[in-house]
Amino acid sequence: MPIKDKTMDQWIRETWMSIAKYYNDVAADYGGTMAIGFTLLNIDPREGTPSTLLPKKMGMEMTSLSRTLKKMEDKGLIYREKNPSDGRSVLIKLTGYGHRMREASKTAVLSLNERITERLTPEKRDCFIETLQIILELTQRKTLKNQHK
Repeated sequence: MPIKDKTMDQWIRETWMSIAKYYNDVAADYGGTMAIGFTLLNIDPREGTPSTLLPKKMGMEMTSLSRTLKKMEDKGLIYREKNPSDGRSVLIKLTGYGHRMREASKTAVLSLNERITERLTPEKRDCFIETLQIILELTQRKTLKNQHK
């Protein structure tokens, strides 16, 4: 398909699918998945993260995250601990193995980010981020849904 025939959302979807495949390929070398790596990066490495805040922090629903957390627990990456400041809440904490895998995830993300940044001028980078902010703003507006009817 010629470049001009693709819609903006096709470019975004195709790019995101390629990024996700890249991260899943890297994670597979460590016996993980992109979802596990993303979750590891969103858990506070020192204090842990309350289970109730983790989905919001990641932009997900708890039901979607539950299966990933269970896999992570089974793999020995995390453990759950009663939250001392809120007895109704549970903290998700990293094990030693979880810390090591978090660092591997962080390295993969920073490496890709560096490789992308090296190929962009500061002006192109700023334009790219500004474009994504516009798309994010438009898609987060509830009124946008009614405009296409």
